[in-house]
Amino acid sequence: MTSTDIQAYMAHVGAAARAAATQMAAASTAAKNGALLRLAALIGEQRETLQAENAKDIAAAERNGLAAPMVDRLRLNDKVISQMAENCVQVAALPDPVGEITNLRRRPTGISVGQMRVPIGVFGMIYESRPNVTIEASSLGIKSGNACVLRGGSEAIHSNLALWRLVQQALREAGLPAEGVQLIETTDRAAVGRLISMPEHVDLIIPRGGKSLIERISREATVPVIKHLDGNCHVYVDASADLDLAVKVTDNAKTQKYSPCNAAESLLVHAAIAPAFLPRIGAVFAAKGVEMRCDAAARALLQPLPGATVADASEQDWAEEYLAPVISVKVVESLDEAIAHINRYGSHHTDAILTEHHPNAMRFLREVDSASVMVNASTRFADGFEYGLGAEIGISTDKFHARGPVGLEGLTSMKYVVLGQGEVRS
Repeated sequence: MTSTDIQAYMAHVGAAARAAATQMAAASTAAKNGALLRLAALIGEQRETLQAENAKDIAAAERNGLAAPMVDRLRLNDKVISQMAENCVQVAALPDPVGEITNLRRRPTGISVGQMRVPIGVFGMIYESRPNVTIEASSLGIKSGNACVLRGGSEAIHSNLALWRLVQQALREAGLPAEGVQLIETTDRAAVGRLISMPEHVDLIIPRGGKSLIERISREATVPVIKHLDGNCHVYVDASADLDLAVKVTDNAKTQKYSPCNAAESLLVHAAIAPAFLPRIGAVFAAKGVEMRCDAAARALLQPLPGATVADASEQDWAEEYLAPVISVKVVESLDEAIAHINRYGSHHTDAILTEHHPNAMRFLREVDSASVMVNASTRFADGFEYGLGAEIGISTDKFHARGPVGLEGLTSMKYVVLGQGEVRS
């Protein structure tokens, strides 16, 4: 497409989304749930077609030398497809937030004042690699009564198109506008530039991908953005941690899957427990091929382990999101030092403390400035599905409107409503 073609195409998409948003906002809960349940069925019925289209993307990604973690994110295996269908069913089962009135209170004048939850309108979603995001964004957009415009990465174009066609079929069969979910069909990056600068058509932008993508969107958008830049998640093993629990949780937080933004990238260990804990977790990491980048104290305890890959940590390592079998390791002298380190180097995404000391746990929850803070649990739980949101449209490390996994409520806004019986202001 030429620049003029892109402008015309995106204007058409935006206008269609704005028109559809009015119908989506007025849709009944039954119609929205019907579309989601039909989508779940279609995903199951079209499994082979989806995997055939996905295979085209996988083959192209491998030919183009895409990094292994990115190829992993791209795959639509049986588990991912089943999970997509299940997500639709779970979102359908969630309470419909649209139209809910809360905080209704009677004023001395006789009027009653409350707040009603309403759809945001139109949101644009820009994402990389993971084609399952097409379904997560679509399902949450449908249930929250919004229209959405999706722009997936060029590396997943065949997968995303195949999934989007199922979404549109489900919307039509439920009596909802097919334009309630649109996928930008061109891989031209100029389309992204238009999407993030159309406030007349788009109310919110949600980028989900690598740091460079999100930095670009945040810098160039003229539409409000919900974002997180990276996921440098910490596990802090406190002096009073249960050793068996600490080994199990730390292992899971780092190695259950390396590529997600909620995988642990930094391990902090209290000096009092380090001699007992670090050799045990170090042996686990050595067996799994995880490189450990350490301060001097941690290196002294980990270096002698058979098969361990241990290196000196640089200043950059404390802030790094590896998305790979690498972890930074530091021994700290106190809870205060751990909290200060996390707040300085962390990305405000997800951080966990492993401890049997309740006051320390409560201090960690209060003082660590992150969107999700955990006690005695793996950082891998920082996920909309695991939080009971049915699905998530992304993680927000912003402090306004939405923070943490963004589900249905994060895609709605509140407006004041006033109920009266003819009252006038004196």
